Amino acid sequence: MSKQTTSQFAQPRIDTRALLGLYDPADATDWGPIRAAQLHAGRQLALFMLAANVIGAAIITVIARRFLPAWMPESWAAIVAAVAAAVTFRRLASRHRDAISASLHDVRSTMADGLALGLIWTLPPLVATNHGATAEVLGFWAVLAVLMAASAVAMAALPLATLSFLLLTGASVVAMLYVSTGPMLAAVAAMFVILVMLGCLDRARALVVIRAHEIAMSERDETVALLLRDDQDGSSEDQQGDWLWEIDAARRVVRASPRFAYAAGLDPIKINNMPFLQVLAGPAWETGDFSEALRDLAAKLKARETFRGLLVRVHVKGEDRWWEIAATPRFDDSGAFVGFRGVGSDVTEARASAEQISRMARFDTLTGLPNRLLLNETLAKAMAEADKWSSRCAFIMIDLDRFKAVNDTLGHPVGDRLLGRVAQRLAQIMTDNEMVGRLGGDEFAVVVRDATDSARLERLATNIIESVSRPYEIDQHRLYIGASLGVAVGPRDGRTAEMLVRSADLALYRSKDAGGGVFHLYEPQLHMQAEERRVLEIALREAVRKGEMHLNYQPVVSAEAGALASFEALLRWTHPELGPISPAKFIPLAEEARLIAPIGEWVLRTACDEAARWPGDTMVSVNVSADQLNSPNFAAVVASALANSGLPPGRLELEVTESVFMREGTGATKVLESILDMGVKLALDDFGTGYSSLGYLSQTRFSTIKVDRSFVQAASKGKKEAIAIIRAVVALAQSLGMATTAEGVESESEYYLVRDLGCTKIQGYYFGRPLPVEEARAVVERAQGNARAA
Repeated sequence: MSKQTTSQFAQPRIDTRALLGLYDPADATDWGPIRAAQLHAGRQLALFMLAANVIGAAIITVIARRFLPAWMPESWAAIVAAVAAAVTFRRLASRHRDAISASLHDVRSTMADGLALGLIWTLPPLVATNHGATAEVLGFWAVLAVLMAASAVAMAALPLATLSFLLLTGASVVAMLYVSTGPMLAAVAAMFVILVMLGCLDRARALVVIRAHEIAMSERDETVALLLRDDQDGSSEDQQGDWLWEIDAARRVVRASPRFAYAAGLDPIKINNMPFLQVLAGPAWETGDFSEALRDLAAKLKARETFRGLLVRVHVKGEDRWWEIAATPRFDDSGAFVGFRGVGSDVTEARASAEQISRMARFDTLTGLPNRLLLNETLAKAMAEADKWSSRCAFIMIDLDRFKAVNDTLGHPVGDRLLGRVAQRLAQIMTDNEMVGRLGGDEFAVVVRDATDSARLERLATNIIESVSRPYEIDQHRLYIGASLGVAVGPRDGRTAEMLVRSADLALYRSKDAGGGVFHLYEPQLHMQAEERRVLEIALREAVRKGEMHLNYQPVVSAEAGALASFEALLRWTHPELGPISPAKFIPLAEEARLIAPIGEWVLRTACDEAARWPGDTMVSVNVSADQLNSPNFAAVVASALANSGLPPGRLELEVTESVFMREGTGATKVLESILDMGVKLALDDFGTGYSSLGYLSQTRFSTIKVDRSFVQAASKGKKEAIAIIRAVVALAQSLGMATTAEGVESESEYYLVRDLGCTKIQGYYFGRPLPVEEARAVVERAQGNARAA
């Protein structure tokens, strides 16, 4: 650094007139902050001087009462206390307690304080000159000498006010001693006053020098920071150092700033001349076990090159801290290298915050497992390694079976705790070769870094299913769930992470379609099936828009007489190019695509319109999905369909499955009650294949229970369990005043069997397949004709 720059930080020359506040010099020193520091120092000792004035006035009053009436010194003491208090309050209320600059007027105005106190304190010496004896005069002198010494020491920061007070008070004391005791003591007092005034001035100069030095150091720090920012090619202004450091050509610390020493946890004096790397290395200095960042710093210092933004881990007072440092080399006028000067910041908290933010961005807050982002990053790395070493990696997608039922029946808090328990079990299975994470909802995934052993991969999938499927005890509930898995191996099943995830997802679909609780490996035909599914969904949306669907009606007859009782409306779809599409294929697709609600409303309105045309009181049954019943306005849709068609509510029967009641709290029960209040009948379809809870069976006003065709077929083969189930359902229905309909009756023997078991109605191919609209109308008309003839 040049001489000019060095001289900028030299100790400033103190001008006495500027010190007193008589004028503002035109040199390079900024006196505004110095004057503000003077006023602030005077404010700090204002209460001390108030106490000194009050105590001194009290002593003078005691002495003066020996030769004066009591009221005179007491009145004077009160005036002293009032003036001193006024001066004190004025200084305490000064706005310069937080100011960084003050004007000449602010300093000059303090002279009035000194003059006011000085004039009051001149009265005791003048009175003692005329009335007091030698003892009283010496007593006054002792008190005033202490008061002047205290003022010179305590109020030296405001020399103009203090010197004014000392001059007036000292002159009155000298005059008193001269008249009362002679010139000898007067000369001694004069010498004392002069020395006190000189001491006050010298102390004021020392205080100003200290403040000027602090300002110069601050300016040096700011200048160096500015130079460093210039060297950093215009980096952002907010990257400023917290402290300054400087080393010589031997890399030893010189002129360490107090903030640097404090940050390093070392004494500001002892840190000087220490090797800079020793300060940073801490205990590692003895062992030589330096961090990579510290070695980089040593290399940059050795190369004498500018550096910035270097992160170094340091050991301070028993804990690791992170410093960010920057520096530039220094050269003298001859070009010789003299060391480095730089800035540093403790960024430990900022680094911890950044790490916390990074963790929050990559870890699931509920389970603590890696989230989708970190899983994708890990899978991408595993794919790169597999491609590099011609090995294999794998991605396993996990979907929990029956978790939705737990969430809906017991609430989200229990569901969240269940997810946490599942996460713990999955984490316990993993080794260093695998990473498990949560994709969201009830979906988890595992990244297998090395999947060359296919048998090991299959064992892992089996272990996951077995572990997740074990019962859980949560809030006094014993819960059972399962897991379905889809496994894809890369790069065989996908050349990129995205393709591999897609392949695992397709394999998971196959596991879910198989009923859950199993795992499937990806196969190429799964992609073809997915494409077929995608094309079918597009076609389904077009079918809904163009009205390509139609209804068939399957008859339901009474078991005893075989007479027509009702029709069940069944949805059918014939695609112009693909031909007839099975309901087993497009109904689940409609539910996934959220098309079931508009399709279901169309079915309901069409069936009501058709049934209204039938003669007599033949009923029509319409299947209703859980999504429809969980819509608050579904009851209004039913009312609208009945009103528009003119169909009496008693001729409409809605068929629901047990799954509707597994979504407690969604409002399905209230919707059903509203519909039942209209007079519409309600049938429970596929009873016995689901959860078969008797609670909702007794709470809901069902008119019919439908026995699933699987029990009918099993009973026809002589299976005792199926026969017992049908008998139990019939007995239950009879006790509750409900009818029973046996589904899937396809032969005469099955007909007689279910009739003998007590079923009241029968539905199946034995009595009729689903019929087109015209044929269904003809069947109704024949049934009505037969009824009239009978």
